[in-house]
Amino acid sequence: MDKQLKYKIAITLIPDIGPILAKKVIAYVGSIEGIFSEKKRNLIKIPGIGEYLANGIINQNVLERAEKEIEFIEKFSIESFFYLDKNYPERLKQCNDAPVLLYSKGKTNFNAAKVISVVGTRTATSYGKDICASLISRLAEKGHDILIVSGLAFGIDITAHKCALQNNFKTVAVLGHGLDIIYPAAHRNIAKEIVGQGALLTEYPNKSVCDKYNFVMRNRIVAGMADATLVIESTEKGGALITAKIANSYNRDVLAVLGKSNDKYSKGCNYLIKRNLAHLVESVEDIEYVLGWDTVSQKKEIQASLSFVPMNENENKIFQLLQKEGEMQIDLISRKTDIPVHVLAALMLNLEFSGVVKFLPGNSYKIL
Repeated sequence: MDKQLKYKIAITLIPDIGPILAKKVIAYVGSIEGIFSEKKRNLIKIPGIGEYLANGIINQNVLERAEKEIEFIEKFSIESFFYLDKNYPERLKQCNDAPVLLYSKGKTNFNAAKVISVVGTRTATSYGKDICASLISRLAEKGHDILIVSGLAFGIDITAHKCALQNNFKTVAVLGHGLDIIYPAAHRNIAKEIVGQGALLTEYPNKSVCDKYNFVMRNRIVAGMADATLVIESTEKGGALITAKIANSYNRDVLAVLGKSNDKYSKGCNYLIKRNLAHLVESVEDIEYVLGWDTVSQKKEIQASLSFVPMNENENKIFQLLQKEGEMQIDLISRKTDIPVHVLAALMLNLEFSGVVKFLPGNSYKIL
């Protein structure tokens, strides 16, 4: 049992503190436990902490509520993830407003090699549901092992979860409330399946008020957990567009399915594409291209063809390194191979033209 868990939970229960300020306070004091033994006069001196928040911190009520929360998570075998812990989702940790603490029911690897969020309107059309099902099943057919994240809402969210389960993908449902309830109640059975083949994830303790604001905040977790957010049907002011906007702010890829110009449930996606805020998705190959995901069959074909590609000594050295290490930035390749960057750039270009390597965002390369 984590001896500091009470304090990790307690800081999230302080009214109006928020994750950004909570992290600043923890960094300022130097320990999570030390915050609750600090004098009020010292707390007030912390930037961003006024008398109101200082009173919230010294109020023993939050520690008592934290102890009750510990009883709840122990009773129902719920895991917790503190933002400084090693087991906290790595992609989400990179986001400055990521939750201080997460609660999870289920068992899955949040740091899977391939993670994509799928979002869209709650009033999805049959076209949107069919597109969602088709893209997910095609990803499975092409040999990908993907973690699919969504929000358990009606429409595209629940379609994505169901299709993930049907194709033996792990799936994570991010909730806007505690793990003591499931909303909407109609999705309780699916939630049980998700626990067995993924996880339910939330930043909210049990008995939290299930309000609209919570679901807006939930969207940042959906966006932050993944390499990319795929939007399938959205109105011009839909919640899916909020998630897409957040994903863009995190410098994550956003993908959108094009729809009819006169369809109100496609206007959001069309807007994202038109404004260059999302990559156009017409097929599963578009997803693979944007995210640099190679299929198993492609890898076999490419590996077989590589034996016929002539390479000089330095090119072969690069090839062997990337084959062993995987994706690498050009500066690191230079250090590992002792090839100057200006020479290496020309070699990488030749290998790219030969179909041996692929250029990736961040000036990185990997073997095709």
